[in-house]
Amino acid sequence: MNPLTTSAFDLPGRLAPKADPHLIAGDERHFEAIAECLEQSLTELSARLDAERRSPGGVGRQAMDRDIEIHRLTTRLRTLRRFGLDLCLGHMVGTDDAEPVYVGRLGLTDSAGRRLLVDWRSPAAEPFFAATHAQPMGLASRRRYRWTRGRVSDYWDEVFTPDGGAGHAALDDQSAFIATLGSNRSPRMRDVLGTIQADQDAIIRAGFRGALVVDGGPGTGKTVVALHRSAYLLYSDPRLGHRRGGVLFVGPHEPYLGYVSDVLPSLGEEGVQTCTLRDLVTEGAAAAAETDPDVARLKSSADLVKAIEAAVRFYEKPPAKGMTVTTPWSDVRLHAGDWAVAFEAAPGTPHNEARDQVLEELVTILVDRHDGDVPDALLRTSLLQNRELLAAFDGAWPLIEAADLVGDLWSVPAYLRICAPWLSRDDVSRLQRAHAQAWTVPDLPLLDAARRRLGDPEMSLRRRRHDAAVAAEREHMSHVIDALLEADADGEGAVTMLRGQDLKETLVDGSSVPVGEPDLLAGPFAHVVVDEAQELTDAEWQMLLLRCPSRSFTIVGDRAQARHGFAESWQERLERVGFDRISQTSLSINYRTPEEVMAEAEPVIRAALPDANVPVSVRSSGIPVTHGSAGERDTVLDTWLTAHADGIACVIGDPTFRATPRVRSLTPALSKGLEFDLVVLVDPEAFGTGIEGAVDRYVAMTRATQRLVVLTRG
Repeated sequence: MNPLTTSAFDLPGRLAPKADPHLIAGDERHFEAIAECLEQSLTELSARLDAERRSPGGVGRQAMDRDIEIHRLTTRLRTLRRFGLDLCLGHMVGTDDAEPVYVGRLGLTDSAGRRLLVDWRSPAAEPFFAATHAQPMGLASRRRYRWTRGRVSDYWDEVFTPDGGAGHAALDDQSAFIATLGSNRSPRMRDVLGTIQADQDAIIRAGFRGALVVDGGPGTGKTVVALHRSAYLLYSDPRLGHRRGGVLFVGPHEPYLGYVSDVLPSLGEEGVQTCTLRDLVTEGAAAAAETDPDVARLKSSADLVKAIEAAVRFYEKPPAKGMTVTTPWSDVRLHAGDWAVAFEAAPGTPHNEARDQVLEELVTILVDRHDGDVPDALLRTSLLQNRELLAAFDGAWPLIEAADLVGDLWSVPAYLRICAPWLSRDDVSRLQRAHAQAWTVPDLPLLDAARRRLGDPEMSLRRRRHDAAVAAEREHMSHVIDALLEADADGEGAVTMLRGQDLKETLVDGSSVPVGEPDLLAGPFAHVVVDEAQELTDAEWQMLLLRCPSRSFTIVGDRAQARHGFAESWQERLERVGFDRISQTSLSINYRTPEEVMAEAEPVIRAALPDANVPVSVRSSGIPVTHGSAGERDTVLDTWLTAHADGIACVIGDPTFRATPRVRSLTPALSKGLEFDLVVLVDPEAFGTGIEGAVDRYVAMTRATQRLVVLTRG
């Protein structure tokens, strides 16, 4: 970036009064300093990154520190290159300040130590977001910018004291936030950092201990809060950083993740892992919806997830009878009690990964009991190759695949009754199916629990291959050293040091066993953020609790948008699934949905849920909701597309409509969490009856930010 050669402001003619030099000259000077500092920072960061990449990799902690520093430098460099001057969100002037304080996406300091931008997440920046006229937090005024292609296309001033705007404020009849609400949407969530509101900011900056529930209706900014809170927590508390597990962000479905994918990088955070619940399990991608509501209900229980422990324990019962193990030197008796002792050798270790420890304990027992003058190492090698012993061990402690374990529950009624004795015979019969591994979504928590309890079935094989490779390398190194010693006929010099066994061992790195591809979603995570959390079943909550033992969660949702009902309070639901420290806050202002749309949407949800938390809209679009027949769908879309060069629409409820670049086609469930300028709702009464149908209609209607069209068939 070159220092500024043109104004950073590009205000349209209708905003000519805002271009008065008395209003923007100070900003112009500050932007020049930012541009110069950015150019220098980009050069310095590139040089430091190159130096880090050329430096030796090191081992252990040194290698980890190097990787983390490379990641930090890369992330900052990418953010600076991405934004430029529009790193700056705005400025604030305190009642006692001579100079404005500029707030940015990142902190920025020039070579002289002058703070040009304070990071939006820092305590110093909090008044920029949290100040209100009732609680100005020491501010005299605040200015927020709107950036378009790297230049300021508009700005808004707010004054908190009688003289706060003297000579340097351009006051509008709209706040910066309200002014942006009616702007056109795009396929990705637009940048709203500069217009975070005080109620949202308070939640973003809340502490992370325990579970924080953010309850709010459509359009209240729950997703905004969830995403910005993820970035804020990583910045503000090093205990949540990558070395301590980092942050996992869980969204409701893939269209949602695509919609919000740009938000966290725009906030300077690329280390947050994002996923849906399906992504947590390999089988999730192909899992079908469960069509039988009774089966879905049974599998949603946390009790059935806990049955996985009994299912694995079934394969960890020591043999009731002993056996005689024949060796080349003599026979050794292995008693039933010996099996029991060996089976307790690896408490807490996943089943498949514990095999080597259990087998090693069995061999140790046999070596200790063997009579005869045979070296222990030779006897141990013989026992580990004993077919009779290995066959008995494989039968007593078999390798198990998670899919096979769970599939057996749905195909062997007796096995399911043993593992879940509380189930009635009818329930056991209901859970059986012809194709045991035809996975459905409610199976995923059980598959996840099984995979975690069983561990990696390939670990034992990899360990044996690794040990064999290390042994071969050690033998090869021994031959090399012997050859070097023979060549040193005088026995002098540094070569004689090779006689030391310790030095020989250091020449072979046998410390680490190779592992499979790391599962980045396995955890443990330091904090988990869950959006649209009202939809999670008890079993699905177990998937997330297993990934965050500290139970540090941000839980975002709306009980009135739960498709299968949410009769409990958040406190009751979360305590039941395993949370112990729960606090709750609420968002009640609808910033997204116009009054005209909410006037029609509110009766829809209240008919099914009279106590629904329906938020109050703060704006009107001036466009009434229109109704028509399904045959008018294409005409409505064509007319809107012709009149609007920008923006995005969505047809909800009509699978016959094929999506185009500017018009999506979604089911009500997949529209959750998204927003569109125009929503064309097709045959909403066909969504169903009861709570599920009402919720689907309510959700679909409240996706509209400007216009809603409801079309019916016949």
